[in-house]
Amino acid sequence: MSSVNPDDLQQLTQWDTPTICNGLELVCPERRATGFTTEPLVCFDAKLPPVIGYARTARIRAAAPSPGSEEEAKALRLNYYEYIASGLKPSIVVIEDLDSTPGFGAFWGEVNTHIHRGLGARGCVTNGSMRDLPDSATEFQLLAGRVGPSHAHVHLVDFAGDVTVHNMSVSNNDIIHMDVHGAVVIPAAAVSELPAAIDLISRREAKILEAARSEGFSFEQLKQAMQDAGEIH
Repeated sequence: MSSVNPDDLQQLTQWDTPTICNGLELVCPERRATGFTTEPLVCFDAKLPPVIGYARTARIRAAAPSPGSEEEAKALRLNYYEYIASGLKPSIVVIEDLDSTPGFGAFWGEVNTHIHRGLGARGCVTNGSMRDLPDSATEFQLLAGRVGPSHAHVHLVDFAGDVTVHNMSVSNNDIIHMDVHGAVVIPAAAVSELPAAIDLISRREAKILEAARSEGFSFEQLKQAMQDAGEIH
């Protein structure tokens, strides 16, 4: 896929991920029940702003050693880092942990957060685990399935293929928006349409919120506000 306008992409970071999901319900109604994480994730830093980027995908295991040789594992990891460094930027890494108990060993910690941030990634979404929280790279957002103390036998299985993390299916170079709430895939064609859709939703919600916050708010006022909101186009 080709990149979208970088300014259009960056503009979407002014909104949180739930707002992006709201906008996608208008722009891509067929995706109302798909394309986003549906299970709880642990957020590395809830104060970080929303992040957007092109997906870099990989799959890992940690409960047992890599079936290949040490040399093969090192070569695979170097090829993976070259993959992270290449392609469209900014990027977000999406890693699927294939173990029966995801997060048995952590791929993410002090070293990998600094490496990935240096290679142009802004964050990661994984069903695996993270560790070294005080020493991890700042301004690199992590959404992980859990926090754990050890990396155990963590190793790459493959990269650049299709992955699924908490019911969010992702392919290489998909556009990902993430924040403390979770993550969502944004179709490239929807990027430029989302600001207008979000503006429409905001203007409609404003009518209802204005009424709900007013003194003496009543059911009759709610009915009128909902009618007024429905007439905004």
